[in-house]
Amino acid sequence: MLMANCGAVEEDMTETESDVVLMAATSTPMTPKTKSMVVVKEDEAHHPDAFHVSGPRNVASPNWRDLISSSWKDPNYKRTVMACFIQAAYLLELDRQENRNAQNALAPKWWIPFKYKLSQMLTDERDGSIFGAVLEWDRSAAMSDLVVIRPSGAPKAVLALRGTILKSLTMRRDIEDDLRFLAWESLKGSVRFSVALEALQSVAKRYGSGNVCVVGHSLGAGFALQVGKALAKEGLFVDAHLFNPPSVSLAMSLRNIGEKAGFAWRRLMSMLPQRNEPLILNCNEAEMAPRGSGSGFRNWVPSFYGQNQKSSVDLRKWVPHLYVNDSDYICCHYTEQDGVNEKREVNDKENSSPGVSTIPQAAAKLFVMSKGKQKFLEAHGLEQWWSDNLELQSAIHSSRLISQQLKSLYSIK
Repeated sequence: MLMANCGAVEEDMTETESDVVLMAATSTPMTPKTKSMVVVKEDEAHHPDAFHVSGPRNVASPNWRDLISSSWKDPNYKRTVMACFIQAAYLLELDRQENRNAQNALAPKWWIPFKYKLSQMLTDERDGSIFGAVLEWDRSAAMSDLVVIRPSGAPKAVLALRGTILKSLTMRRDIEDDLRFLAWESLKGSVRFSVALEALQSVAKRYGSGNVCVVGHSLGAGFALQVGKALAKEGLFVDAHLFNPPSVSLAMSLRNIGEKAGFAWRRLMSMLPQRNEPLILNCNEAEMAPRGSGSGFRNWVPSFYGQNQKSSVDLRKWVPHLYVNDSDYICCHYTEQDGVNEKREVNDKENSSPGVSTIPQAAAKLFVMSKGKQKFLEAHGLEQWWSDNLELQSAIHSSRLISQQLKSLYSIK
């Protein structure tokens, strides 16, 4: 096999191979240290996670032209760069696990081309794993390429949060948080939540919330949504880009079961003869309580999700960007319609009562990828969000799950 490739040496010779040939030509003996350096270079050059191997192909580094027309104003460019920053967060942990050093680390190549630098790594104190990173605009690197000012739309700081890594060194803690979300639809009890929130608060107060962005993929998107929401309750609205955010939870399933049970109960009661005396309801039958009674499952559910509380925060000021693949069962529920049309909203305003929520519909910029039936790993992967042939649909701005996730901004906790 080696001889079969000899005829194409001049055309296909890699940088590493040319170094070896040059050493041989000059009769320079290869010491063990030199050999190890060559192996490291070759491994880095062909690693599947190397930026030049699996990264975006048509994304240029900022240059002096961005002073006139910023690439960051293009939503496709911004989405691509944000996905690359999340990949960097994944690779920081993989670099740690695989004992890579500053010379052969893979993660930096995913932020350096965009003129950013690593200012903080977020670590889990329980196992020392890296689950996120704060990247800041690198002014000195930009100046070297004659980019004298930060391009319009480029954030001063980005908090990037990775998802689950199924490797023994961090898998246990990752899955613990996955199960936490599955059971409670909340990550507030996690050590990582408090660390991420503190980091986001710090850069938002240092640079101003309008100059900060929080991004995440999968479990990381769940953390990004919840720390972004926590900051929004403080009146600090940061830009948020969430890739394949988790939507599957037992809490949501129980709520859906409760609503279906309530519908079945109403149908059953409508078939029974009317009674003169008032019907005494227990907690399971309280769904039939009349509007305005202040009791019943219908009123308990909004209270459970924080929808009946008052708050001075205007939800519409914080509109996260959600990127979902309709073949990914982890995030596909975000595309389900809310079922509340404009006519219903008008009627609610005219006929409002304590039992009917008059809260405006929660909104998000939802982008959906539809490629037909796909394998789970492909539909849930991060790499799809910087691919060249990406076709996205700008879908509904309000969905049932988005409303459920964001309306809790009205609660005071």
